[in-house]
Amino acid sequence: MQEINPVLLKELKQRFRTGKTSWLLALYLLAIGTFVLGFMYLNWRSSPGMYQPSRSRELFIVLSAAQLILLAFVTPGMTAGVISGERERQTLSVLLTTRLTPWQIIWSKLVSSSAFVVLLVISTLPLYSIVFIYGGVSPGQIMGLFGFYLVTMFLFGCIGVVCSSFFKRTGVSTVTAYGLAFALSAGTGFLAVFLAELERFQRSEVMTPGFVDGVIELLQNINPVFVMMRVLGERGIDTGINFGIPYWAVFTAFYLVAGFLMLAWSARLLSPGKRRSIK
Repeated sequence: MQEINPVLLKELKQRFRTGKTSWLLALYLLAIGTFVLGFMYLNWRSSPGMYQPSRSRELFIVLSAAQLILLAFVTPGMTAGVISGERERQTLSVLLTTRLTPWQIIWSKLVSSSAFVVLLVISTLPLYSIVFIYGGVSPGQIMGLFGFYLVTMFLFGCIGVVCSSFFKRTGVSTVTAYGLAFALSAGTGFLAVFLAELERFQRSEVMTPGFVDGVIELLQNINPVFVMMRVLGERGIDTGINFGIPYWAVFTAFYLVAGFLMLAWSARLLSPGKRRSIK
């Protein structure tokens, strides 16, 4: 019988056996629950004596966007210090002398750091059920949304891990991880909108319109905001380009491949003889 990775077991115990974890989970659910009930109360005040179920879809979209912001803010921050923190505590060299491979160390750090965020997202399912009661949202959209969260969280976590492996100090690693997460979440979206407006008012003399439309469609397919809105049934920028595969397949493939490449690079940086003292 194969033994459980000791680093993973240790990290999970440290994260979930403390009272802070329970309090953070309770506070998060209280905040989200207050937000949901507050939205319903304001809707009831606008139409005294009744709640408009048609507005439950608006609540679902806003709640989903709030969850995405949480992922973009919490996940890179929790993983950006997993390796640099060990280096600052001067325990990384000891960890590398164990029988664990660099890949096992990297993977254990990623799973243990992301487990709490997964717990936060899953714990909000009862709140989503309030929206589901009033209709306007299909079960497939809810399942697709949570699958989208898991894939997004995986890449955000990998960004934090690779920054933590590359940079020596946690502060620099955290700032860089947030910058990359922002570039992926907001930068690709702004670039897609900019190119769409540029193509609308001025045709480029260098690139053909078809090429520009393909770039816009690709940016939409890898941008988490655009993908989330498509999962929720909203339409993005109409480019008329069809890659032959669904948008969610492009998104999933890109995020999984990019994430595993980052993890492989992180493991290589931890290998003996590799340079890992970047300031």
